[in-house]
Amino acid sequence: MPLEQLIVLALIQGLTEFLPISSSGHLNLVHLLTQWQDQGPLMDVSIHVGSLFAVVLYFWRDVLALLNGFFDLCRGRLSDRSRFLLYLAIATIPVFVFGFILLKTGLIEKLRTLPVIAWTNMIFAVLMLVADRIGATKRKMSSTTLRDVLLIGASQALALVPGASRSGVTISMARYLGFMRTDAARLSMLLSIPTILGLGIATAYELYGTGDFALQNDAITAAGLSFVSAFLSIWFMMALLRRMTLMPFVAYRVILGSALLAWIYL
Repeated sequence: MPLEQLIVLALIQGLTEFLPISSSGHLNLVHLLTQWQDQGPLMDVSIHVGSLFAVVLYFWRDVLALLNGFFDLCRGRLSDRSRFLLYLAIATIPVFVFGFILLKTGLIEKLRTLPVIAWTNMIFAVLMLVADRIGATKRKMSSTTLRDVLLIGASQALALVPGASRSGVTISMARYLGFMRTDAARLSMLLSIPTILGLGIATAYELYGTGDFALQNDAITAAGLSFVSAFLSIWFMMALLRRMTLMPFVAYRVILGSALLAWIYL
């Protein structure tokens, strides 16, 4: 894969993974709107792994609390931090189940099209706007319940459709449930850790099995580049949500979806 394509993919992934604008949709646009070859789902997930390290670094205190929660569970203690760790694990189940179905049926490849990305951007932008408007904006992450994680986890499964946006659907559901915008974003990003970690481990195993050392090196390079851009993206989003609503992201997705629909049908 050309170095310039790796750089573009890594920057796009890092900048869009945690913004509610769909990183998978933007990654697919690279090969759909250019002459470059389709990088494929394996490379997409590899680039996501770089973003995982950015989340761990930015939210290191939360990650440390989750690790302590794990040790609490090992000691047979059900503390607040171990309970939240269990909640994250439960919320991750739907995305793995849905992902397995899409992978085994071959639908994962058929969804990587311009019409799908265009329409999902438009539809989920409207849903995000509605959720942000009706959300009570008073709950904090510490008030998370089992019902919350079941609903947010179910919504996260929709993110496997390019253009839906994992952070977009999870933040929208959290806002609908009344979480403050910054806490909704924080919850969404922490929820990405087990999801990306699980997919990353599966992808690393598959990459190793291919015996394609060039592809493996490309994946490592892209993951490293996406780490830097993802960290900057997280910082930007958290700073933005302390000052304003989700409207800029809604507007961007509507404009992008409209432009893609015009490109397709006009």
